[in-house]
Amino acid sequence: MAYLLMFVTLLHLITLAMLFIATMEKSWWVWDGMENSDLWYNCRFDNDTGTWLCASSKETEWLQAVQVLMVLSVVFSSVSFLVFLGQLFTMSKGGLFYFTGLCQVFAGLTAFAAALIYTLHNQEILQDSRELSSGHFGYCYILAWTCVPLLLVSGLMYIHLRKKE
Repeated sequence: MAYLLMFVTLLHLITLAMLFIATMEKSWWVWDGMENSDLWYNCRFDNDTGTWLCASSKETEWLQAVQVLMVLSVVFSSVSFLVFLGQLFTMSKGGLFYFTGLCQVFAGLTAFAAALIYTLHNQEILQDSRELSSGHFGYCYILAWTCVPLLLVSGLMYIHLRKKE
């Protein structure tokens, strides 16, 4: 049982880190490695100075929806972890981690909705940027999709996990 508890805790921390990286890093859409776009900025690499030049992304309704859903996913997962730690030390023997599991499942569903919206509406989100056919989805987008099943599985594991002495 201790191994299962350690596994679930480690899985939770890994997915929380992946969610945070997917939300904050600059690689949801990439053009030739010299220009990329994320949820917050459009950046271009300047060869003369060797630095990234970034400007705020144009706020569209779809982009704002993705931003809100990804931030909510991080918040749900963080609350879930804090509640889990609290329940671990205060819950009576035999108790189930329902609230922790539900928060984690909600985190998975909000990440799913955000990634799905970005997938279906990336043309509207990136409307002022370069031609989309010369670009591709970046690693943060892939991280967001990878988090979805991990969050859902860990949420279900929390729901079935019982506290033992």
